[in-house]
Amino acid sequence: MKNGVSADDLAVLVAVVREGGFRAAGRRLGMAASNVSTTVSRIEEQLGIPVLRRTTRSLHLTDAGKVLVDRVDPLLSGLDAACNEVKALGGQVQGRLKLNVPGAVMRDILPALIAEYRVRHPAVEVEIVVESDLVDIVAEGCDAGIRYGSVLEQDMISIPIGPRRQQMALAAAPAYLEARGMPDTAEDLIHHDAIRYRLDGGPLLSWDIMSAQGSVQVEPSNVLVLSVAALDTGLRFAHAGVGIIHTFRNWLEEDFAAGTLVPVLPECWPEMEGPRLYYPSRSAPAPLRAFIDICLHASRN
Repeated sequence: MKNGVSADDLAVLVAVVREGGFRAAGRRLGMAASNVSTTVSRIEEQLGIPVLRRTTRSLHLTDAGKVLVDRVDPLLSGLDAACNEVKALGGQVQGRLKLNVPGAVMRDILPALIAEYRVRHPAVEVEIVVESDLVDIVAEGCDAGIRYGSVLEQDMISIPIGPRRQQMALAAAPAYLEARGMPDTAEDLIHHDAIRYRLDGGPLLSWDIMSAQGSVQVEPSNVLVLSVAALDTGLRFAHAGVGIIHTFRNWLEEDFAAGTLVPVLPECWPEMEGPRLYYPSRSAPAPLRAFIDICLHASRN
């Protein structure tokens, strides 16, 4: 490059940012952490400006470093995608698939799809980032995202992933219901203790209940509020008799069969659209195209 900074050195800087440190980047690149640090220092010397702000516990991009990485990262990703496209012509998909997903799909929807993907494409490294807010997957360096009922940007396309429809359900432990009684109507729920979930830095997930008047939102007494990052742990608190839980019906079937949890107002359980995989409408890299094929096949069965 005319400015003296090589593409290989820039790839090391991008790896440091992606992996969150010199050691992690070194492990990914097969380099010693000291060599990674030296490479970043060389970039700074050649550009005449710091690109990383280092402390004993963390590192962060400077303003100049952010401009550099924001411009360089897509270019390097494009080079990687081009090389993987060529490799795929030989019959084996290679590279990395990075997905941004909510915790709700981590329990029973995504594992089976990823297991099949790994069987078909063992040369692909899969990385999953779990968060619930709608994010710019391109800016986050992800190939695709999964969300429930989100309004997506115009340059995104989406396909169903997992069940087309899912039902939400209410359940509680026998001990809780013995102590507090079984609700008879949706309105009775306001007098009961609830295990609720909160979006990251946002509102509580609503309790939408079907009634004679249609769908209504119920506001019970919140005795335990969990982050959606702990979505799968709420059942443990319900087992312990902390309160009534509102979650996916398919997550509760084993408990209903075992009697560890009891259905609450099953005639009021609403349905919702299942999750969707979304990704940029531009040409998808080979690892993502292969994952899309698996998702489409699974949704047809």
